[in-house]
Amino acid sequence: MKLSKKHQGEDVAMDMTPMIDVVFQLIIFFVLITDMSQKELEDLVLPLALNAVEDKPNPEDRRAIVNVRQDGTIVVKRETIYDPEKDDYGPLEKFLSQKASVMRQEEIPDGPPGKKFPSDPVLIRADENTPFKMIQKIMELCGKQGIQIWKIELAASMPNPEEG
Repeated sequence: MKLSKKHQGEDVAMDMTPMIDVVFQLIIFFVLITDMSQKELEDLVLPLALNAVEDKPNPEDRRAIVNVRQDGTIVVKRETIYDPEKDDYGPLEKFLSQKASVMRQEEIPDGPPGKKFPSDPVLIRADENTPFKMIQKIMELCGKQGIQIWKIELAASMPNPEEG
């Protein structure tokens, strides 16, 4: 039995189209995921704290994140929910109430026996030049009847050890 001659000199080309499609889909996927993970964090200049602890949130927490800009505007998930010119805290109160309703409930230490409150914290991120009255107002709304979030975290930046 005679075997046919091997093809010599022919270029074998590989179709790269499927691989390019997969690479582009991966790029799009990672760009979207990266954007979603930072959606709750507003670009702010946080105040410096010498004894700050790195933020490592518990994935089980349903933590609300509230950003307060220097001019007093309150932003949640890139949406303005309080404008100082309109002076209406209704949307902020509604947001905190909704968050409180989905948070885990537990009895608080030294609290009324048998009564449960939201146990996940609210993270308040404020620009270092934000008036304290804005942060105070958020804290007051957290204590309002129907919300009663009693854990509050304040964001700060840590000093850079290289700057001395």
